Amino acid sequence: MFSFFEKKRYLVDHLEDFVDIHNHILPGIDDGAADLEASLGLVREFGELGIHRFIATPHILQPLHPNNRETIEAAHDQLMDALMDHKMNDVAVEPAAEHMIDDTFELLLKEDGVMPLRNRYLLVEMSYLQPSLNFDECIVEISRKGFTPILAHPERYMYLHKQKGHYRKYAQKGTLFQLNFLSLGDYYGSEVQKMAFELLDEELVDFVASDAHGIKHLHALKEIRLSRKRMQQVEIVIQHTIEAFY
Repeated sequence: MFSFFEKKRYLVDHLEDFVDIHNHILPGIDDGAADLEASLGLVREFGELGIHRFIATPHILQPLHPNNRETIEAAHDQLMDALMDHKMNDVAVEPAAEHMIDDTFELLLKEDGVMPLRNRYLLVEMSYLQPSLNFDECIVEISRKGFTPILAHPERYMYLHKQKGHYRKYAQKGTLFQLNFLSLGDYYGSEVQKMAFELLDEELVDFVASDAHGIKHLHALKEIRLSRKRMQQVEIVIQHTIEAFY
């Protein structure tokens, strides 16, 4: 019998051996971990949740975070050396990036300056204020380069909430969607949460990730509880993420 008092499940109890494919744990190169100490703190906090594998994705965003392969690999090497020094040998971190689709992206792609995930997927984002005017063209060019585009946190682009057909259009053109865990709670607001659930219901979510920038995001993650139905939906995507990136 249905109960309005159904016990909800904590999301973090279902993250053992998860591979986090979108985060900002590399030290000092974007708005994520400010320094090496913060990076190690994040990794330790993730470890308490059973998460030890990461694909680090700092922003490539001109001019605010003008990263490139050299800056990202240097920060990655710094973190890996520190992990070895602290005997955190169970932690695996691969370098990649979160690419802003802007007027500099096409040249970056043309000159092979992008940082893909597993040399297969390219994590991209748009501004929260307005859609990228060249988004459709860039998606085509990404595919021509042999990569599969993953749009980060599609549920957070409020302007798409009023143009929901764009989600299906992007998916039909080969764009995969990565949902933020925090969108399953109310961290970003009820409208973002509602859209996250709609995308799950429409089976448009391909991957999930933390998009963690700091400890506060992991503290918020620990508070998220989901109904059995929602947890079953999310578990399918969690498993798909693990299978694709473990």
